[in-house]
Amino acid sequence: MKKLAFIIIIASVMIPGISFAEPILPGFPGVNLELQATDNPEDVSVTIQLLILLTVLSIAPAILVLMTSFTRVAIILSFTRNALATNQMPPNQVIIGLALFITFFIMTPVFTEVNDMALQPYLAGEIGQTEAFDEAVKPFKVFMSKHTRQQDLALFLSYADIPEPNSIEEIPLQALVPAFAISELKTAFQIGFMIFIPFLVLDMIVASVLMSMGMMMLPPVMISLPFKILLFVLVDGWHLIVRSLLISFN
Repeated sequence: MKKLAFIIIIASVMIPGISFAEPILPGFPGVNLELQATDNPEDVSVTIQLLILLTVLSIAPAILVLMTSFTRVAIILSFTRNALATNQMPPNQVIIGLALFITFFIMTPVFTEVNDMALQPYLAGEIGQTEAFDEAVKPFKVFMSKHTRQQDLALFLSYADIPEPNSIEEIPLQALVPAFAISELKTAFQIGFMIFIPFLVLDMIVASVLMSMGMMMLPPVMISLPFKILLFVLVDGWHLIVRSLLISFN
């Protein structure tokens, strides 16, 4: 209790000195944020639009991940690492970084179309904000609908009682985005299964050899790991994996 009282006394003496001390950088500009009432409806509209924009930007990374090829690429690269059983090698940072750059490469035509049809006309003042959003969404809808299974899209359309659209532009995003995401998950798991097969066969061969030699106490994974890495290097595995990814999006 005496120590606690001593600390309180020291703090009560030091805090006022700190709070009223001279600033380190005199004349440093301050920032004053005030909320003022206005009678102009345009000011209110701009404020609401700004809040909506900040909200959209906060969830933009998640939206872009689910509306691009990132999901399939990241899962397949992770499956490859797990099939090799290399204990977090390559690390997660390398997997995510490589997935991002491959995604940018695959999505370049879509991004270019969005820039030409929506962003540049909007910055030039040729179209409004709503029209720019509609034009920007169209290339993403075309890309997602191309890689979305009909039964996945029908699942969300039927659940929300949305009538069957006559064109891609009429498909609502709230149904297309989750349908595209689960379609990408299925495709990624199918490719991941094919990646696991040769490494599984190698594990079975090593396990059979060890059992025939009576070395049952030696973990087969420890022996098969160098052979897995050697096989993956000899067939130029990363080139084949990335090539398969690029072909799957054609």
